[in-house]
Amino acid sequence: MADRSLEGRHALITGGGTGIGAATAELLYAAGAKISLLGRRMEPLQDVARRVGGAASSCDVSIPESITAAFEESRAVNGPIDLLIVNAGIAESAPFHRMTRESWNRIIGINLTGAFDTVQAGLPDLLKAEDARVVFIASVASLRGVPYAAHYAASKHGLLGLMRSMAAEYARSKMTVNAVCPGYVDTPMTDQSVARVSEITKRGEEDARSAITNMNASGRLVDPVAIANLVLVLCLPLSRDINGAAVTIDGGTSA
Repeated sequence: MADRSLEGRHALITGGGTGIGAATAELLYAAGAKISLLGRRMEPLQDVARRVGGAASSCDVSIPESITAAFEESRAVNGPIDLLIVNAGIAESAPFHRMTRESWNRIIGINLTGAFDTVQAGLPDLLKAEDARVVFIASVASLRGVPYAAHYAASKHGLLGLMRSMAAEYARSKMTVNAVCPGYVDTPMTDQSVARVSEITKRGEEDARSAITNMNASGRLVDPVAIANLVLVLCLPLSRDINGAAVTIDGGTSA
């Protein structure tokens, strides 16, 4: 589809070892991009890096110094950053009256503050690049309330506020800032959600998975490759006028 339209561009992806991040790495690589992968677990990162001829760096986005070091490693291999895919995130579940401050701080620290620190680390490169891109992987939880996940929804609502503010502030630059908002996706994070629902509700894992899957109007989980394809489209040079968009991919749930 992209016909090597990203040839020579440096794409840095946080949370790049599995799921959406890994799928995005493969599609951007197929379009010609040089790939840098960041994450906390090196084994899956290195596996994806081997497939895309990319670089893998250990990074905990809740620690600013870790982000700085990983970005420096990535630049040393692939040069200045042109495309920044902010994908690292976690999810937890709890009734609001049982939600702990520690859990709140953890979710906000990784999903929102970590995204802020990640973009600030890449901004000097991005503002010098031609057709620079920032793509946040948000969630349909950015757009509505989510029972038993108030902290997660708050972090993702904040992510859209960050995206829209940046898009407005840098509208006259050569950088665009957008977000992709998936429903429930067929990834290890959803597997973890299934396990949590099963534990909390005492339902079997099959019933718990069915309950989560049916939260998408389509009655199926979203394919990570479909999300990666949206990211690819947003990164193409011809998408330079898509800015400040929150693109949903949830099988019609937000219709």
